[in-house]
Parts: sequence; structure tokens; C-alpha cells
Amino acid sequence: MINELVAKIQKTNAPIVVGLDPMLKYIPEHVTGKAYKEFGETLEGAAEAIWQFNKEIVDNIYDLIPAVKPQIAMYEQFGVEGMIAFKKTVDYCKEKGLVVIGDIKRGDIGSTSEAYAVGHLGKVQVGSKSCYGFNEDLATVNPYLGSDGVEPFIDVCKKEKKGIFILVKTSNPSSGEFQDRLIDGRPLYEIVGEKVAEWGAQHMGESYSYIGAVVGATYPEMGKALRKIMPKAYILVPGYGAQGGKGADLAHFFNEDGLGAIVNSSRGIIAAYKEEKYAGFGAENFGAASRAAVEDMQKDIASALK
Repeated sequence: MINELVAKIQKTNAPIVVGLDPMLKYIPEHVTGKAYKEFGETLEGAAEAIWQFNKEIVDNIYDLIPAVKPQIAMYEQFGVEGMIAFKKTVDYCKEKGLVVIGDIKRGDIGSTSEAYAVGHLGKVQVGSKSCYGFNEDLATVNPYLGSDGVEPFIDVCKKEKKGIFILVKTSNPSSGEFQDRLIDGRPLYEIVGEKVAEWGAQHMGESYSYIGAVVGATYPEMGKALRKIMPKAYILVPGYGAQGGKGADLAHFFNEDGLGAIVNSSRGIIAAYKEEKYAGFGAENFGAASRAAVEDMQKDIASALK
């Protein structure tokens, strides 16, 4: 799958992944109103609004970008109905030719980790048949429990030719409470980065590993160090836009070939119509506003990489 992701990035000239992280406050009233009229102010109504919101955005941007990243918690909060909307979103994005990164941040051990990996990336055995669960192309993984938590994902990735992004240095302000702690004089995130490179060497695509890393745009100098530690790992870069990261911060995340990183923006794209810059589109045209925000992001990144 890493080969396909790289090919799509080269085709679109947009190392961009759009985070499909819908919250009801992002969804225009004409969308929620229609859903509530049909299903009531219920979990089913909320899930329908989310699905219709996602579909409109995807229809407006799928030709500009290589990938999307639905954040599972935004769907889980609506229970089973929310998870149905998650699955419908994954399937629709794949129909549109997009690579789907499941932002699930799972991390456990043994059979539990294996079940997470199978449920999201692989097939589960049901009698004499094997069936895909959510069937994302890649997933985010928390390495805090060590190799026991990561290797079941790697095993499924090898079987399915899929990939994972391991949390190394996250974009949130308090990430340093643990990730920056010195171990034998070195920050923990560097040690995790070395482990990612080690795991990745055992699962290579044509030019990059199927084992990537998450490194926040809000920490460009750390990204520079980690790029050297993990030269063959694709880096998923959150924190662009709404969290403060900008194009000028991104150059160090990429390799000299102009590849090696894919930058995420979530509410900066899906809720673009709420920003002053795109307010002229109006809530009725929120999808068009999202498209304009993607085009601006593409220009910003391209300028930074020149």
C-alpha cells in the first residue's frame, strides 16, 4: 500500500491527507436538519448527518488528494450508528480511489493487538470464510506497550500488503511529558524512531517502508532529527493549519526526492467554510470551501518545498 500511496502523491502533486474528523458543530444546519427530520435527534440522525457531510466533502476533493484519515473517536462517540457511518465513509473513499488511513491509535498486546489489527487491516475468520472488517489501507498505532503491541499489526500488514504509522512525536502541546524524556541522555522519541526504522527495514516497499511514523508539524526541529533517523519511513505529519503548523515548518519532514511525508489537515479543511477566508462560500457550499482550502494548502506546501 505504501507504493500506491507514493504513486498517488506523485500523481496529484499533493502530499496531503484530509482528516475526516466530523463533529456536529462543524456540520451545517441544512445537513443536520435534514438528517434529524428523517431520523430524529437520535444517534442514527447524528450518524446520518456525519455521513452526508463526509460524502459532500469527499465529492469535492477526491481528485485533488491521495488520501483521507477518518479519526475513529469522532464516530465511536455515536455508538453503533457512528461506527456504521465510519464504515460507510471508509468504503466510499476507497470507491473514489483514495487511500484510507484509519486513525485508530490502537496499542495493546497479544491476542488483543492481533484482533485490532485484523479488524482494521485484515480479515477475520468466520467459519470457513474470511471477511474484512473495516478494511482501511493503513492505520495509526501507539507503540507504548512495545513490540508485543506492534508486531501483530506488522504481521497483518505483511499478509495484506498494508501499512501502519507509529506514534513517535505527536503534535499536541503536552506530548513532551513523556516523549521528550531523556533515556540514557537521549529523548524517548528518538529511541522510538530508531525502533520504527528497525521494524521498517523488515517490511519495505519499492522505495519506502510499510512502517511509517507520526511526527507533528508543530515540532519542525524534532522532525528534522527524526527524518535522519528514519530515512525510509513515510512520515504522517499532523498539526498543520488549525494546530499552528504551516508550510514553512514542513521542509525538514521530506527527503531530497520531495517524498517521504504526507501532511494532515482536518478541521482546517472540513470546516473551512467557518473561516473568514472562505466565508464567502457560505454554509450551503461547504464542500466547495473545503476544495478551496485544499488548493491553498497544496500551494503552501509546494512553496515550502521549493
